[in-house]
Amino acid sequence: MKIKLLVLSVFACCSFFNAEAQKLSKFGSSIEKKIGPKTIKVPYTDVISYLGYAEAGNEDEVVDGKKFYYIYIWIPAVAPELGVRMLSPVAKTKVKDAIESAAYTENKSSSDYFDTYITLERSTIFKAEDISEDAVKSATWTKLASNDDSSEMPKQPSGSSYNSLLRYESEVGSPTKALTAGLYRIGFTTYKTGEVKGTFLAEVAAPVKLPGVVMAKTIEDLKKGL
Repeated sequence: MKIKLLVLSVFACCSFFNAEAQKLSKFGSSIEKKIGPKTIKVPYTDVISYLGYAEAGNEDEVVDGKKFYYIYIWIPAVAPELGVRMLSPVAKTKVKDAIESAAYTENKSSSDYFDTYITLERSTIFKAEDISEDAVKSATWTKLASNDDSSEMPKQPSGSSYNSLLRYESEVGSPTKALTAGLYRIGFTTYKTGEVKGTFLAEVAAPVKLPGVVMAKTIEDLKKGL
């Protein structure tokens, strides 16, 4: 009986961990504010969320032997900073007003997840009317920032801190690294060797309101939102 109770207790603890492990806190910027004895990161005021599902065969490109997937973002105004974070799996995480892809809708009950690795890239496309499949392929993409593991993110069901978060401050004096209006993309893959497979939540955020931001998995869907 004692052994049975012990097993049930362990199972209950694991279930509690899995239910709570993916609870997201507010997305804070790099701007710090002191409240009493604590110093906190001021939350981003503008956050766009995207729910997706990645699997072998729907990757966009192979880079240095890694299968990369892209989410495109049209940003219509200058931004002082952008934050990007990714969580896998989505599990019971509640996200308000998220863009839900068809792939996610079909696989939302999946328990698959992957060790996330994210990048933020800026293109040489600065006008919405210049966006097309061919233009995106021929554009020059500059990697602004990347992240593999972030202790600020919830742990994955394995207990490892393999979810990702990055913040990038605009370099105003640099033509290639300033956060101007234009086409950006979040690139993601897995740090480990193997396939990228599982549900994910990707969020892009700014410390100021940016009306007209569009986020989509494909250029075709992005253009529909412009």
